Amino acid sequence: MSRLVSLAVVALLGGGAAFWFITAPKTLPADHFVDISGDAARGESVFHATGCASCHMAPGATGEAQLVLAGGQAFPSDFGTFIAPNITPDRVQGIGGWSLADLGNALQSGVSPQGTHYYPALPYWSYAKLQPQDVADLYSFLQTLPAAANPSQPHQIGFPFSIRRVVGGWKFLNSDSNFVVQGNLTEAEIRGRYISEAMAHCGECHTPRNALGGLDTSRWLAGAPNPSGQGRIPNITPAKLEWSEAEIIIYLTSGFTPDYDVVGGHMVHVVENMAKLPESDRAAVAAYLKKVPAAE
Repeated sequence: MSRLVSLAVVALLGGGAAFWFITAPKTLPADHFVDISGDAARGESVFHATGCASCHMAPGATGEAQLVLAGGQAFPSDFGTFIAPNITPDRVQGIGGWSLADLGNALQSGVSPQGTHYYPALPYWSYAKLQPQDVADLYSFLQTLPAAANPSQPHQIGFPFSIRRVVGGWKFLNSDSNFVVQGNLTEAEIRGRYISEAMAHCGECHTPRNALGGLDTSRWLAGAPNPSGQGRIPNITPAKLEWSEAEIIIYLTSGFTPDYDVVGGHMVHVVENMAKLPESDRAAVAAYLKKVPAAE
């Protein structure tokens, strides 16, 4: 009996050690941003493409107020409701005291400057595909935005998801920073893939998820339930999205569909952001969407 108890204790300790190792926050290499300096002018385009304001502006903000990234918007999910934090340059309540590496680790590893996991409501597995130069440019642009002293509100997450260490297990099971659409792509399609899969993180909304909330990349962009519980986010693979590339470009520029309908919901902000990019980028996204595997 004592031997069985000893084996159980050893197994328990071994399992605990394995869990602690697997769930440990992992950051970018120390030299990830070496010899890279940001450019705020280029960073403005990265800012729009990545949709920072769409989530981090205050609820109901319009016009120039959308550039005050004070947070407060609520995003419901099956695991609780996440509240977007303050990411203004305020040094106390925002990210004004962050280094470039701090921002990079948050965006691309989901790890805070304090070394804790961020929840994947921050789409870090999409942003993990960002080029270091784009992260540096975004960092420079964010520093030019207005500061706000609004404290970030706590997420409304219940046990066990309230334990941040558990997120490390989720990362272990669901992390994948590879591009989904592969094959022989043109230069425009590669650019469209980068915008769609990394910067604009289209898959985070348009791709169904598994039981643990990870993206089901086998049905990439095939549509998913709306986390708000109202309706469904559409399938935008060629199986359902039959628009021409020209029609997709018009939609991403004006918000008007070929059926003379108009964009609604969170896609309003996506279109506003896309319209600020060069038309060549919108054309690249349209070309990419035609290369996505059709999924019913």
